[in-house]
Amino acid sequence: MTHAHRSPAKMLLCNDDRQAILESETALLEESGFIISDLTRPTSARISPYGLPMGEHCVSSALRAHASSSLFLCDASLAEFDRIAHTTSFPEGAVLFLEGQSPQGVYILCQGRVKLMTTSRDGKTIITRIVPPGETLGLQSVVTGKPYELTVQTLQPSQLAFINGAQFLRFIKEDVDVCLYVAQQLGRECQSAYEVIRSIGLSHSVSEKLARLLLQWSGDGPFTDDSIGFKISLTHEEIAQLIGTTRETITRTLGELKKRRVLEVTGSTLLIRNRAALQALVDH
Repeated sequence: MTHAHRSPAKMLLCNDDRQAILESETALLEESGFIISDLTRPTSARISPYGLPMGEHCVSSALRAHASSSLFLCDASLAEFDRIAHTTSFPEGAVLFLEGQSPQGVYILCQGRVKLMTTSRDGKTIITRIVPPGETLGLQSVVTGKPYELTVQTLQPSQLAFINGAQFLRFIKEDVDVCLYVAQQLGRECQSAYEVIRSIGLSHSVSEKLARLLLQWSGDGPFTDDSIGFKISLTHEEIAQLIGTTRETITRTLGELKKRRVLEVTGSTLLIRNRAALQALVDH
């Protein structure tokens, strides 16, 4: 059997082509609002079935990029996370686990975004939180042994790492840093629940709820004079589920705010033109 010889020049060209393809895919994902951490940005042309760039050490990179995790986890703990986790890519709309299901383990979100939601018996759905990369999902249920409290679904193609529940509990017992990390994240989940209660239960109007949500989202957006812009990849239905109202009400309220020139919406980009007016709705 003969083997075709590939010259170094052709191999280099092939590698360059692969890198160009990867850079193009990454640019398209970022333009569409997909969140790619600098620490998980790939250095080779490996691409998952759902077009996600795949970097090495998915879990440790995501946890390092998450500010709260980096306060507790040392390099050895992060390396162990990588060793025991099994990484998989999911398409948009994939359900990771269901409310009421027995816990099998935890998921760590490496790339993408997911929503946490609960549904009443009459079919009404509330999204309790949109989760960014670096957070652990299903933690409370694995620690307590009780069924999952929420349903978790991907909002866009996402890369997640799964750790078996029994293995994760052993990890907590053996590593003090991980135990502190778990306690910190459970505290954050509790704080998030308080914020949902305040937002939905104590707000007097949909305008106030929506203004509070938009101000919260605008925290990391770039300022331009008195304006601030950011991308929103949620539908009106999903925004409604976040604040406990209907899609029609969200559409109408956004229209009213646009008429008053408080904000502008162009595609997936929302520009707050009058932050003070939004704050006044919250303080009213």
